[in-house]
Amino acid sequence: MRLESQVDAYLAQLRVERGLSPNTVAGYGRDLAKLVAFCQERGVAEAKQIDLGLLSAWLGGLAKAGLSARSAARHLSAARGCLRFLVKEGVLDGDPTTRSARPRFGRKLPHTLSEADLVRLIETPPADKPRGLRDRAMLSVGYAAGLRASELVGLRLRDLDLTRGVVAVTGKGNKRRLVPLGELALAHLEAHLEARQATESRRRRAPSPYVFTSPRGGPLTRQAYWKIVRATARAAGIREAAYPHQLRHSFATHLLAGGADLRSVQVMLGHSDVATTEIYTHVSQGHVRQAHRRAHPRG
Repeated sequence: MRLESQVDAYLAQLRVERGLSPNTVAGYGRDLAKLVAFCQERGVAEAKQIDLGLLSAWLGGLAKAGLSARSAARHLSAARGCLRFLVKEGVLDGDPTTRSARPRFGRKLPHTLSEADLVRLIETPPADKPRGLRDRAMLSVGYAAGLRASELVGLRLRDLDLTRGVVAVTGKGNKRRLVPLGELALAHLEAHLEARQATESRRRRAPSPYVFTSPRGGPLTRQAYWKIVRATARAAGIREAAYPHQLRHSFATHLLAGGADLRSVQVMLGHSDVATTEIYTHVSQGHVRQAHRRAHPRG
């Protein structure tokens, strides 16, 4: 079996057996396509011909092309995953990446919005129009539950429990988690759903199973949500360019700064490894230091 087919088999396993999202699988596919092209240039047609020297040359070429160390680490991770899959399938006798070093890179801290900016952001959409009520609810829920963009636009009415004040979120790998919503997010959500129901009734439109819909009644796309966040941030006078994942970063950082324990935040974010969540402790500590400098007479 040629290398392209072996990579396709690995991507199919990620999609079907491991249940990774189409965007994640596509990302692995792009990284591995670069490895396949590199191998083809050197006459390497099968995975069993790949050795540590070839992988090192591939990563070195990516670095010379301007790829950051963080991106190089991601490419190496994709290659490792594929080769380990082929070992399990009996295609390879061993994994040549076991002796390769992971590229070193500094930890990039996520950008967050202040609580004051978040209040301005959420209150900017007009509360006297259905679309404004929808955008308020989206921003409120996105921040209150720390949702990824794909999780937010994929929310269905059946995922909401307004009585208990929780939302059931389907995250990466189709894993489900329950996240509580605050009173403000619940109020915005209920106002949006009431206005949407009135619009659907007036236009004699079949109710959509999705929580957040486009003007035509279909589910919103991730790109549409991104544009809403950007446009609302500009209208709110927020200088930096806001983006959906920033609400998730802010959710985690503000919880930890307020005294929430790391394990609880990990569960609410849907992180499989607590090490992924730990980065937010550095951000919240930075907020504490800033507050100390502003308020302490000797700060």
